[in-house]
Amino acid sequence: MKPDYSSKQLQLLDSAELLFSRKGFDGTSVRDISESAGINTAMISYYFGSKEKLMEAIFERKSLYIREKVDLLLKDDRLDPLQKMYSLVDIHIDGILQRKTFHRILLCEQVINQNPSIIQMLDKMRTKNSESINDLIKLGQKKGIFRKNIDVPMMHNTLIGTVSHTLLNMEFYKSYHHLESLSDEEFEKVIKKKLSVHIKTIYKAILSNES
Repeated sequence: MKPDYSSKQLQLLDSAELLFSRKGFDGTSVRDISESAGINTAMISYYFGSKEKLMEAIFERKSLYIREKVDLLLKDDRLDPLQKMYSLVDIHIDGILQRKTFHRILLCEQVINQNPSIIQMLDKMRTKNSESINDLIKLGQKKGIFRKNIDVPMMHNTLIGTVSHTLLNMEFYKSYHHLESLSDEEFEKVIKKKLSVHIKTIYKAILSNES
């Protein structure tokens, strides 16, 4: 069930997400979050219980976003299973580019790997996202369009890893292809299209029964 957050809770979640991305989880204090949100420190404990629970709520919020999108795709009879997977690829790419702050949290915490509770939350989120993707894959397998024995976590890693590495090396990519004249907005459109075509080509090769 989707949590029914109040406006103050949403303020705390947004402020915490931004601060965690800039300063890391351990480098962000409860006072930092409350001051950024303009809300009394005691309210964090009242609404979420702890800083760890606040981070957990951020992860849960993102997992629910993917689950909702997958549920809509499963119900959409206008698209065949491969088109549904292509839509999910674009949803992931858009989501990462739109929520760079949250994605920085993921990258930072995985590299540091010093907080077992955060790694646990990451694994839980990955599991939920993989289960959602698996629902779409099962639909394609049932219709004989997708291959059997698809390695869902590996396929998901291909998507997330490719987008993450591209984000970390955007300036190199821009320079390599002589795109320095583009504005940030124009360049992001180019990157989104390149990523979309590239990953969909890989996904088709992984999923499809076509020889």
